Amino acid sequence: MSDMLHAVRGETDGWGKTPFAEYSLTFGNAPLRVVEAFSLRELFDKFGDVLWEPGRHKYNVTSFIGELDELLLGRRFSAFDQDTLDELIGKLRSRGNSNATINRKMAALSKLLRKAYKMGCIHSLPEFRRQKEKAGRIRFLDAEEEKRLFAAVARRSEDAHRLCVFLVDTGCRLGEALGLTWNDVQDGRASFWITKSARSRTVPMTARARRAVNIPKNGHKGPFSMLRQAQFRAIWNEAKAEVGLGTDPQVVPHVLRHTCASRLVQGGIDMRRVQMWLGHQTLQMTMRYAHLATSDLDPCVDVLEMCGRKRARKMVTA
Repeated sequence: MSDMLHAVRGETDGWGKTPFAEYSLTFGNAPLRVVEAFSLRELFDKFGDVLWEPGRHKYNVTSFIGELDELLLGRRFSAFDQDTLDELIGKLRSRGNSNATINRKMAALSKLLRKAYKMGCIHSLPEFRRQKEKAGRIRFLDAEEEKRLFAAVARRSEDAHRLCVFLVDTGCRLGEALGLTWNDVQDGRASFWITKSARSRTVPMTARARRAVNIPKNGHKGPFSMLRQAQFRAIWNEAKAEVGLGTDPQVVPHVLRHTCASRLVQGGIDMRRVQMWLGHQTLQMTMRYAHLATSDLDPCVDVLEMCGRKRARKMVTA
């Protein structure tokens, strides 16, 4: 045994033991690396800046990982097993987290652990299984709701009104619009560089969206840089309360993105183009709006009607 397993660079203490931090192991000629133990917070400190770019998404991920580390009581590990993952999911569910929320938190955890595994910081990974999510109703504004809400916003701030028009006609996220510079809105198109998916995209603008960004620069970095998210949301909440939508929790600024998507689908635009317009990473995300494409099913009625007429003729001639 002594010729297979060796302790090197270790000095025995008074008890004849070799301090753990002072030796390495070899099995035959192959060195055995001692795997350290890390907490989730320590792993995030180590790899967070590499995996996530600065922005709102990274802010959310920081919160997710911090919560998961808290649920594990800061436990340090060299292997993340299935029991630990199941424990976390159970604790999140007991806190009232929906499956959709759990999936978002597990996506962040999976990305972090895969990086740690690849870099040799942990030596095993659990199997992540997506929790089944309920297909909830997607809220969007009809033409009358948009008219009343936008008018109430305009009475409070013309800049906020311009932003509302731009959001509903481009379908971009609020952060994407606020981050626009003047160079990003040229030749009737808007280019979004700071996106949730980290993939840039460019979309053509409607006539009123072009008017919304066609303002004097006056020292501002972009067409909406004079606004802040908190400021805009405060104006939005006051306006929606004024027009009788104050008790609807789904009428948040993001409803304008849903409204844009629903209008594209109802207008007959195919789902692939809608995906590209919205900047969704996967078609599955865009398929949430597929039920609105009712006109795509109209030809089915024609086929069934034709089959019915053929059956009727056969019965007459029989």
